[in-house]
Amino acid sequence: MKAMILAAGLGTRMRPLTDHIPKPMLLVAGKPLIEHHVQRLVKAGVTNIVINHYYLGEQIENYLGDGERFNCHIQYSREEQVLDTGGGIFRALPLLGTDPFIVINSDAWTDYPLQNLFDKLSGHAYLVLTDNPPQATGENIFLQKDSTLNMSGNGTRLTWTGIRVLHPAIFDGCIDGAFPFVPLLKQAMAAGLVSGEYYGGQWLDVGTPERLLEANHFAISNR
Repeated sequence: MKAMILAAGLGTRMRPLTDHIPKPMLLVAGKPLIEHHVQRLVKAGVTNIVINHYYLGEQIENYLGDGERFNCHIQYSREEQVLDTGGGIFRALPLLGTDPFIVINSDAWTDYPLQNLFDKLSGHAYLVLTDNPPQATGENIFLQKDSTLNMSGNGTRLTWTGIRVLHPAIFDGCIDGAFPFVPLLKQAMAAGLVSGEYYGGQWLDVGTPERLLEANHFAISNR
């Protein structure tokens, strides 16, 4: 199974830390945040990784290279403009192939065991959910008893961790360019093609300098 790490964000909430460095290259426990993701994927048995980038992305390529020193193979999807999440993944599909693949956000810290994602997909998307953090502003997702997901159901309101397994078919009909991912997700949910799980372990959206400090605390305590 291949994986994609989303690393094309501008990191505006992290300024001035990201004035001269992309957010995925900010240090957590002494090494770039994105390196933690690469190492966790390799530990889970995923050795073919695609990384998209835009803002100062050459720093990511210069640091990670082709992945050989991390015992994996890394390819890059370079974006000349901001493509949003949907457009970014769609642009990278030729590198990801025709089988389901893992996608993770580079600006998150978690101890979720990524090997648990293997063989979970039964439709077009499988999402890992967790409790709503205090700063949550996005749409809530509801996990049903049959493990299907929707955004207008009953039950506990949960937050998407950004960890997912996708089938390329979720992008059927899309064309190259900038577009969000959530409308595709809602369409697949309406068709009953999205399932998921609740995870109660460590997860943190590393979107601000304060939460970067918190991620450092988590990482050091897990050594």
